[in-house]
Amino acid sequence: PVVSNVTGRLAEPGQLTDPAYWVGHVRRPVRFADGIAASGGQVFLELGPGGALTGAITESAGEDAVGVPALRDERGEAQTLLAALAHLFVRGTKVNWAAVLPTGAAEARVDLPTYAFDHRHYWLQAAPATDAVALGQSTANHPLLGAVVEVPETGGVLCTSRLSLRTHPWLADHAVGGVVLVPGTGLVELAVRAGDEVGCGMLDELVIEAPLVVPEQGGVRVQVAVGGPDDEGARTVAVYSVREDAAGDIGSAAWTRHATGTLTPAVPAAGGTFDFTAWPPPGAERVEADVDAFYSGLIEKGYTYGPVFQGLRAVWRRGDEVYAEVALPDGQRAEAARFGIHPALLDAALHANGFVTPADATASGAAPRTVLPFAWNRLALHASGASALRVRVAPSGPDAVAVQAADETGAPVLTTESLVFRAVSAEQLEAAAGAPGADALFRVEWTDLAVPARSGGPAPAWARVATPADLVGDSVPELLVVPADGADDALERTDRVLGVLQAWLADERLVDSRLVVVTRGAVAAAGENTVADPAGAAVWGLVRAAQAENPDRITLIDTDMPPADDESLADLLTTAAAAGEPQLALHGTTVRAPRLVRAATAAADPGWDPDGTVLVTGGTGSLGALLARHLVERHGVRHLLLASRRGPDAGGARDLVAELTALGATTVRVAACDIADRDALAALLDSVPDEHPLTAVLHTAGVLDDGVIGTLDRERLAHVFAPKVAAVRHLDELTRTRDLTTFAVFSSASGLFGSAGQGNYAAANAWLDAAMARRRAAGLPALSLAWGPWEQTTGMTAGAEAAARTRGNRRGGILPLTPREGLALFDAALAGDDPLLVPVKLDLRAVRAEAATGPGVPPLLRQLVPAGRQSARAAAGDGGDGLLRRLAGLDRDRQEALLLDVVRGHVAGVLGHTGADGVGAETAFKDAGFDSLTSVELRNRLRAATGVNLSATVVFDYPTPLALARHLHGALVPEGAAGQRPAAEADEERLRHALISLPLERFREAGLLDALVELAALEPGAPTSGAPDTTPGALADLDVDDLVHLALGDSESLEG
Repeated sequence: PVVSNVTGRLAEPGQLTDPAYWVGHVRRPVRFADGIAASGGQVFLELGPGGALTGAITESAGEDAVGVPALRDERGEAQTLLAALAHLFVRGTKVNWAAVLPTGAAEARVDLPTYAFDHRHYWLQAAPATDAVALGQSTANHPLLGAVVEVPETGGVLCTSRLSLRTHPWLADHAVGGVVLVPGTGLVELAVRAGDEVGCGMLDELVIEAPLVVPEQGGVRVQVAVGGPDDEGARTVAVYSVREDAAGDIGSAAWTRHATGTLTPAVPAAGGTFDFTAWPPPGAERVEADVDAFYSGLIEKGYTYGPVFQGLRAVWRRGDEVYAEVALPDGQRAEAARFGIHPALLDAALHANGFVTPADATASGAAPRTVLPFAWNRLALHASGASALRVRVAPSGPDAVAVQAADETGAPVLTTESLVFRAVSAEQLEAAAGAPGADALFRVEWTDLAVPARSGGPAPAWARVATPADLVGDSVPELLVVPADGADDALERTDRVLGVLQAWLADERLVDSRLVVVTRGAVAAAGENTVADPAGAAVWGLVRAAQAENPDRITLIDTDMPPADDESLADLLTTAAAAGEPQLALHGTTVRAPRLVRAATAAADPGWDPDGTVLVTGGTGSLGALLARHLVERHGVRHLLLASRRGPDAGGARDLVAELTALGATTVRVAACDIADRDALAALLDSVPDEHPLTAVLHTAGVLDDGVIGTLDRERLAHVFAPKVAAVRHLDELTRTRDLTTFAVFSSASGLFGSAGQGNYAAANAWLDAAMARRRAAGLPALSLAWGPWEQTTGMTAGAEAAARTRGNRRGGILPLTPREGLALFDAALAGDDPLLVPVKLDLRAVRAEAATGPGVPPLLRQLVPAGRQSARAAAGDGGDGLLRRLAGLDRDRQEALLLDVVRGHVAGVLGHTGADGVGAETAFKDAGFDSLTSVELRNRLRAATGVNLSATVVFDYPTPLALARHLHGALVPEGAAGQRPAAEADEERLRHALISLPLERFREAGLLDALVELAALEPGAPTSGAPDTTPGALADLDVDDLVHLALGDSESLEG
């Protein structure tokens, strides 16, 4: 419909094609306002060269109307049109974004945050500038070096830097074998510049030992170390680097040495015997080379040079000598003045070496070689800052040349008597770039523990709990023991233990008791790398998640003792208490605990039969498809069977087949099959043709159904177990007679670390790990990869809960793997010998930082991160007792304000906010984005901070920070006690009496002397009723744990 500006109404049929109408249109008044009113609209799009009518629209239709111009003067057309469509969209107009945006962009929507928009400013505050001088160093004044530090002990210097593609984008123009490298000429420049600092102008020798890879993301730290002078003034020089994301603390990172050499003070006279002023050299014949074709031809040899490194301009030949002109592109010429010699310029000078060997010398059909500079001898830089060079290259030995260079006037710039080249393979370059294979691949090692013998009192009271009904009764023992043996069926066993866990957690009488879950043969702790009871391993996965949700309340023990032996069980509980570990294996007299250690990596390729068929379950999923591409492209797999529940109907399946075929696959079959259905799986395996028999099985299928322990049930367990436990059991049984070279399953690190909110998933994956250990022990190929998180945000790794889990992982030092890192780890794991490997990217500095302010390093990581000192605030008791001291003497309002600050601070930490200012006191937790997982995390944080036992539903019972703070106040400060001393201080006299007669040596052994010496020095008072016997003879029998209980006034624990 069209509104007529002649009538101010909708135009009638045929009216706009009547010549008389257009005559009237010129002569009669414009009825624009009437037309706007007649349209009845509130949102108007102006189609024209500008926004001339937009103001008139709002005047005619009222303040609520919106006029949007499609184009505006002096603004980009595409930007203005997209902005107009966005204005229309937010006002309810439907927009076909798929037709507007580039292909694929319409689907790449970002999920809204799980919390309300706060409309706060997040401008970054400018930090005060800090240069090298402010840090006590000297400034290098060089593009590749940041600072220079003198080493007094040796008389040497250390030059430091950081290189990345963001700070040095021109390095991206130098790729060899698909890997971005700092050119060898860059290492020369680093060494020469370091020599300038100590007055050594001659690089007598520099040997390149390893390429310096610049990662796609992040950067590398670089150090150039110059030693002290010898008797003749010569000094050693070496170039080192380490990736920024390399795991470990300072001193433990694996630095790579890239080059070593010698610097000397003597510099030969410039010029030599060659006259560069006569240019081109007399008798030299110009080589009619197409420079663009020359660089295109280098791609076949493995070199990919961007514009910055394509500096060759002209080439001449005279005998076996080659002359060339090279220059930096215009955008880099100004930067050349900051270098001794720009690495890209010197690298371009070496490109003339490609013309040294006559063309017919390589016409024998030999494959092109990738060669890199290896050893420089007698290199001297005579002038700095050149942006263009005249170059002479002459043979000086096998695979060696002598290089001389001058500027455009013929003045000498550089000479080197000999430069030796060395061939490198693609594997060597990949090894240099594939650092994640060494840094992020781990295995589980069961470490022997030295457990002190307990004495001085009876063992704690305990009782067996086989079913939830066993928890009913008046007695509340300190320890509740759950024997987790029985049925071989993993689902049956896990469901039974889940019921006990849920009943125990729900019983308020048992909040101070400890649950001990005991299995037999569920872990590979005896050194044989086998697991006798995979169903028990599933229980371990479930209980590890329960431990993560309920810190310091549950112990896991695997043993080889008879299940009905009460005496042995009592001894076991005593030993476990002395060990102080949440997870233990007690076999015979040996006590072990699990620790993550680095796995040895091998460069060998396990080999993939090009005639065999590889089955990938979950093959149309994100990980399965990624793996299939890798198998075809990297390993030459030609026959793939991709199985998934939807098969060819899965999204992207057809495109995946076409892509794999284009990459080189001969046959790619996508089959719809529920791997958990044994009959369906058997039929699928029987369909594999005899001419391409099944040779490898890769199981990537899985499903999530996350929930905290209290929300799980048998159905949710079974849902997650089906594609993991049932499917792999069938795969194992149905392929045992086939000649497989690889049988690998994708497990999850959640089964080892214990992931809060993923008890069912952790149980299923722990079963996989155990099943592969048992299969390997039977002499069959088997590998379980307990993956850490991947970067991908599709499939199982998408959603708000996954985002919350990612935040928690990062705080705990677990970073997501990029696809490239994950595939490199997959290759490294297949070359190893362990049945269980853990590819997980750890930030061990984050682990240590988190431990300094929290409960300490997680036991599983204690082999990687030795225990460090806590922060003063954490060590001083920022938990319950520390908070009580802070509350003491405050009136009620100030006490509640303090507790509200505590709650808001931990809410901000859980949600990933930078501070508590954005957490409203009366903002409902559900509106802030809390779910069951984040609720448990907040409960655990507040329990540690306050010492108050809180339920997992605390954020639903007290739905705002203010309500929760008032609840904590009621639990911490008895009614009417505001302003009084806490009970811990009121009982000071009893503590003094209990501690007065302790021998100083006992305090020293317990590590308590400094903290308690003042209390021990006070006058003793009369002992209170019920206080423990503190005579010297009785105290001598107490162990360290008893001394701690005594020091804290916990006499009830001593009385048993």
